[in-house]
Amino acid sequence: MRAISLVLLLLVADPTSPVDGVSRTDSATDRVPLHTVIPDYPRTARRDRIEGEVQVCFNITRDGYPTRIAVRRSTHRIFEKPSRKAVRQSTWLPIGKDEPMSGIKACRTFRFNLVPVSAEEQD
Repeated sequence: MRAISLVLLLLVADPTSPVDGVSRTDSATDRVPLHTVIPDYPRTARRDRIEGEVQVCFNITRDGYPTRIAVRRSTHRIFEKPSRKAVRQSTWLPIGKDEPMSGIKACRTFRFNLVPVSAEEQD
């Protein structure tokens, strides 16, 4: 049986090193992320070798918390709950009361991919 490793690729401005099988892409927004949570790859999806993509859209409050979180599109329902949870746990840099708020929704796309790894690479 082939071992499977998960890869994380954050795609904002510059890609970073792979870690967990889930990559993230943000829509163009003027808000700066403070704490970004990457969803866990669901065990059932990993076991059944399911890959997919979820786009979650939301508003960001002045305090930097996401509200009105909704899935815009998804290739498989199994990835929707962990994606919404990851957005709910993420935070952005708060803005001052004098600064104008953008009325545009922010969106974040999560890609869930399985990457096979040879036995030598596991050590």
